[in-house]
Amino acid sequence: MRQPMVMSGSGERILFLHVQPGDEAALTGGTIARLRADGARVVVLYAGNVDEADAAAASAALADLGARSWHRLPPGTSQETTRALAAAIEHLDATAVVVGAVDDGLRSAATAAAHEAGLPVFLARTVRQAPGQRLVAIDVGDHLAQKLHALGRFPARWSLQERARTLADGSSDLITDTESFLRADAPRPAPALPAPVPARPTLANRSLAGLGGLLLGILFGVLGTIAHQATLTLFGAALPIGLTIAFVGISALLLGLRLVVGDRFVVGLAAAGLLLTIFVLSLRSSGGSVLVPAGLPGTLWTVVPALIAALVLAWPKLPPRGR
Repeated sequence: MRQPMVMSGSGERILFLHVQPGDEAALTGGTIARLRADGARVVVLYAGNVDEADAAAASAALADLGARSWHRLPPGTSQETTRALAAAIEHLDATAVVVGAVDDGLRSAATAAAHEAGLPVFLARTVRQAPGQRLVAIDVGDHLAQKLHALGRFPARWSLQERARTLADGSSDLITDTESFLRADAPRPAPALPAPVPARPTLANRSLAGLGGLLLGILFGVLGTIAHQATLTLFGAALPIGLTIAFVGISALLLGLRLVVGDRFVVGLAAAGLLLTIFVLSLRSSGGSVLVPAGLPGTLWTVVPALIAALVLAWPKLPPRGR
């Protein structure tokens, strides 16, 4: 199957990679001519040796196709080739890379460099070379004469008889008005997984957590009631150290439950246990003794815990942090 042409238009900057002069005309000549006619910039890289005669033929062939810029890719390892191609892509500020080389290592290096830059790669292929694959077919009929003229610059590699090309080994093929490519886009990053939804606690779990909150509230109510009258004399001044510790303790309890458990039901039971304990212990016993005597500390101990509980329960739930 074939896809419509997508490499066209002014502003395109296409890097072509071939092994030796002549390949650019045979494999991508019509595409180069069409891109140049549309105002695109074209640069050709040769990965093989280019002697003086080949250099002259390459310049003449590219001039026939409307392009003149070509360079020699420095020899090296696969990693060095990839880095050299990446540098060429950056220098050209390329928008796509076309690979006419059939060497697998060279194609892999070009594909890796292009994908690293986020660019699509077009591998020159025929329908017979890529059976069943979706190819990008480019109509070069309007530029066929330019392609044939460029092919004629390499008589040592083949001979031309109208649109028939005969290679030095005796094989022949027909120059058609279509060039096809296999497009390999840069891989897209995997979509971010949605944040897991926390499991809804069961009734049994909420009941156990609520019972634990209630018991903690009762415990802190008892301890705070016993300690709230304690003072510390410093430089002749009596500091309400017991009341301060009691307020800090119940605030830490209720706020900690709200942040960790996140269930107002559990926090509400803890607050209920706390306030009920304070109320019961503030009553006068049958023997006439009281644990919460009248006065400012006692009044604060009966009022402030209720305000702290109301504030913690009414505070809106914080949204989860984005990752």
